[in-house]
Amino acid sequence: MNNNKELIASMIAGGALKSPQIIEAFETIDRKNFIPEDFRDHIYIDRPLPIGKDQTISQPSTVAFMLEHLEPQKGDKILDIGSGSGWTTALLCHIVGKEGNVIGLERHEELIQKGQQNLAKLDLGNHCHIEKAGKELGIVGEKFDKILVSASAQEIPEELFAQLKVGGIMVIPVQNSIFRFKKISDTKVEAQEYPGFVFVPLIREKTKA
Repeated sequence: MNNNKELIASMIAGGALKSPQIIEAFETIDRKNFIPEDFRDHIYIDRPLPIGKDQTISQPSTVAFMLEHLEPQKGDKILDIGSGSGWTTALLCHIVGKEGNVIGLERHEELIQKGQQNLAKLDLGNHCHIEKAGKELGIVGEKFDKILVSASAQEIPEELFAQLKVGGIMVIPVQNSIFRFKKISDTKVEAQEYPGFVFVPLIREKTKA
């Protein structure tokens, strides 16, 4: 693929992209704004690319797959864990609009700064920002309509369900599968598993004994 239009057309043809609001986000939030200079020749190839600190910007079709299963809507409050260079955060910000709110979390200072700069260039507004991830996973005490995790956990992080509103959706890689969880009630969660994916690992702070 030589440009964003061709990349989007191939993802629609392949079935990864379907929803009008997600297609529009991909059209508006071009991946080129989130790729290091060294990889400019590979912007529109459907593969993950390094962004520094042993992290990657995910394969476009995988991002599309995860967003389709997350079902982001205008006005949603969304948590984006592992925001990297800010691409998924920006896509989500475009979808939720000024009525919504997106918080990206990232562990690496360099990537936090880069992600913040990338968002600022796109003038997405103050409903959209990236901050440093804390010792606890997610943001304890907050409740979100949707949670997207872009790094692979070894096991399902149960603590994130407490941060999801009833009716909310979380999409997260666990080992080599993508899981979609829908919170039916405070005690019941529906799960769907989609195997066959590879992600960088989700780093969690080790608790002291």
